[in-house]
Amino acid sequence: MSLHLDRRAVLGGLGASAAATITPKASARTTAKVVIIGGGFGGATAASTLKAIAPEVDITLIETNRAYHSCPMSNLVISGYKDANGQTFRYDALEQFGIKIVNGWATDVDPIARTVTIEENQTLSYDRLILSPGIDIRWGAIEGYDKGDATRFPHAWKGRMQRQLLQQQLKALEDGQTVFMSVPPAPYRCPPGPYERASLIAHYLKTQKPKSKLIILDSKDSFSKMPLFKEAWATHYPDHLEWISASNDGRVSRVDTKAMTLSTDFETYQASVANVIPPQKAGQIADRAEVTDTTGWCPINATTFESVLQPNIHVIGDATIAAPMPKSAFSANLQGKLCAMAVAELLAGRAPQSTVLANTCYSYTTPSQAVSIVGAYTNQDGKFESIPGAGGLSPMQATDSIRRTEAAEAESWFKAITKETFG
Repeated sequence: MSLHLDRRAVLGGLGASAAATITPKASARTTAKVVIIGGGFGGATAASTLKAIAPEVDITLIETNRAYHSCPMSNLVISGYKDANGQTFRYDALEQFGIKIVNGWATDVDPIARTVTIEENQTLSYDRLILSPGIDIRWGAIEGYDKGDATRFPHAWKGRMQRQLLQQQLKALEDGQTVFMSVPPAPYRCPPGPYERASLIAHYLKTQKPKSKLIILDSKDSFSKMPLFKEAWATHYPDHLEWISASNDGRVSRVDTKAMTLSTDFETYQASVANVIPPQKAGQIADRAEVTDTTGWCPINATTFESVLQPNIHVIGDATIAAPMPKSAFSANLQGKLCAMAVAELLAGRAPQSTVLANTCYSYTTPSQAVSIVGAYTNQDGKFESIPGAGGLSPMQATDSIRRTEAAEAESWFKAITKETFG
């Protein structure tokens, strides 16, 4: 396995107009050390991109796991329509590309000394640090829901074991029993993710346990791709999926995992299976690096991806405050490329330039049909802004053929992005 990355390939993935404004004009200084924490779509991409455009830079990628377990496509795994083995990607190709891989927990960051501490007191120094820590769960944000409660009411929002647990609970469900899902307020990883998961669980119930249904208890009154999802639900799952909005008392305020109940302000529901997706925040190492604000997320300069709270530390992916750009794998991958190019420019003593960014997000509504949303953004003057009139949604009332085509495009996108990121 190898990473076939050169400057043309890297820049081609960004689009010609973007690439023209951010191509590094000369090598970064040879003594530079860059440490990257987090080996997902953001961190791994940043590592390979920086190595491609500035091969003389010493790059170390710190990742807890020896393999990455992908969140995109995981809802198909949970509902039984995709093999979990196809979700796992190793780091061998990045290592062969000249990137040092350190498997372990990054436990602390000293922004003043510019050091990262790894478990067992190993210390690495850096000139620039790129954080791609993903998300952590806000334990206790829902009354009665702490880390230990996730074994009864899995969140399945991070970690392979959590996804497997939810899948096992769905398989063990007796026909006629009810599944509940609680959805948190924004922001959280993958805005349309809960509704894709709900669609695929509803499909599983419809085909395997037709007397059962899924009820979504939502902390919001609207959500990403809402018209498309509601159209799909009315078409495919009128008897197997019910959505209760926040204004209709859908916000879950407390749970009791022993009694298997979820409570809103006025109702208590008895669940046979409950997928509780809690509020989230940036991964813990972001707190240790002192790059999170009171929201729990990381404010950044959108042009350089450098923290506005700590110099020489860049943050990409789900952990960032990058709205209106969503927290998605597509966003993390593109941010990894742009951040790597910004770091190369800064190490060479130049100021990175602004560019145009994009995001495409596919969501399955059945195992063979999907819908999508596209957005385009600028990062001029250090701020993310949507480009008026750019992007849009899949068409309403589309034929099954169109929806199947989008599902095929989603699969092609997944194969392309994982090959580019992990080799």
